[in-house]
Amino acid sequence: MSAPRRLGLADPALLRTDGYIDGSWTASESGRRFDVVNPATGEMIAAVADMGGAETGRAVAAAAAALPAWRALTAKQRSVLLRRWYELMVQNAADLGAIVTAEMGKPLVEGRGEILAGAAYVEWFAEEAKRAYGETIPTHDPAMRLVVIKQPVGVVAAITPWNFPFATIARKAAPALAAGCTVVAKPAEDTPLSALALAELAGRAGLPDGVFNVVAASDPAPVGAELTAHPAVKKISFTGSTEVGKLLMGQAAGTVKKVALELGGNAPLIVFDDADVDAAVAQAIVSKFRNGGQTCVCANRILVQAGVYDEFVDRFCAAAAALNVGPGTDPGTDIGPLINSEALDKVQRLVDAAVAGGATARLGAAVHALGGTFYETTVLTGVTGDMDIAAEEVFGPVASILRFDTDDEAVAAANDTPYGLAAYFFTKDLARAWQVGEALEYGMVAVNSGLLMTELAPFGGVKESGIGREGGREGLEEFLETKYLAMGGLDGAGR
Repeated sequence: MSAPRRLGLADPALLRTDGYIDGSWTASESGRRFDVVNPATGEMIAAVADMGGAETGRAVAAAAAALPAWRALTAKQRSVLLRRWYELMVQNAADLGAIVTAEMGKPLVEGRGEILAGAAYVEWFAEEAKRAYGETIPTHDPAMRLVVIKQPVGVVAAITPWNFPFATIARKAAPALAAGCTVVAKPAEDTPLSALALAELAGRAGLPDGVFNVVAASDPAPVGAELTAHPAVKKISFTGSTEVGKLLMGQAAGTVKKVALELGGNAPLIVFDDADVDAAVAQAIVSKFRNGGQTCVCANRILVQAGVYDEFVDRFCAAAAALNVGPGTDPGTDIGPLINSEALDKVQRLVDAAVAGGATARLGAAVHALGGTFYETTVLTGVTGDMDIAAEEVFGPVASILRFDTDDEAVAAANDTPYGLAAYFFTKDLARAWQVGEALEYGMVAVNSGLLMTELAPFGGVKESGIGREGGREGLEEFLETKYLAMGGLDGAGR
């Protein structure tokens, strides 16, 4: 049985297995392919063209050749094409969601949700393309006029992770294309199929050849080396681990490229004693266990004030125990598998070390009975800030709960990390909301909510969680250069 039929795709052409360079589906020069595997079943979904530095160089050359005509289009012309791309994403959301679930493992409802979230960024930036405003500056000389204009950066390399294989590509490509840049995308080796489906829809939407390219590879190192060294690439936009982000940043320094990095996180979720406990539990469950805990903004540490600690823990454990672990295609599944065996090993290592160090497993703490890379929904209490599980990004369905007494203690514990991506807290006190919100050293802070991502607002972190923002009006600025024009000889002399 063919893979498209096995995935239940209404449109089998969305499952592509070659790279997309200069508007054409392209095999690797070596002829090699690598397997994309369903983490829920271990079955091979597809064998994808395994590309390297040579193919990446060709993709960059295609993007550079397409750049002059693309940036010469009016913002409205680019907007129309991006709008078509968005509409195709929405029309094919069921198939695209099925591809996400197959290659990444998340429940189908989350897979389709990811498609709509990614598409929303394309819709937003289709409109923002028409708002890349410059300005005039009051002159210092009557014979001069001072003008600032915005121009596209140029060729952009977009390197994305496996946990949101569709949305992260869309979140980078949409503003880049809207600004007038061209793109070479390199998806994660575990999940290249979503990016290739996006390329299929880009062609159908009428994006010119070379404007959007996708290079897939089992080994990211040669591709990353080419993208960071190639002089035609003017910006690197990367989402992934802090370790790899630092490596790419160093490599990009050789040609002084612009970089935007959305890196690791260690998000605290703080519950103060005046919080609505029911709401805090419900939102903490969403924040912690969405995508099986495999998100950079999920609650990595849950800090609960002593006055409501016992009540919160009891209710949270009950809610967590009700979550269903299983294949993403099964109705009623809340948590799918971890992405691979390495991820499973990391989660088990952190849980075992925490329990050995004095934490209590109130729920789970072992590989699920389903086997494979499925892990039990886990809640640990008695966790302390010096444990590895409180310091490292867990990336699994494991909730670590810590107790605190004072506001200052909570803020100090929350900030005691090199990361600064997202933070959450729950309180009914308006003064506390402002004070804590301003004191938390994070790029994004949600108050009385466990979700904060939207195309309308800037997404990104501080400290070692990254540089730059995606989404909002700031997202377009990331792909624009500021040029100052000093225009003299305007006194009319000699007329």
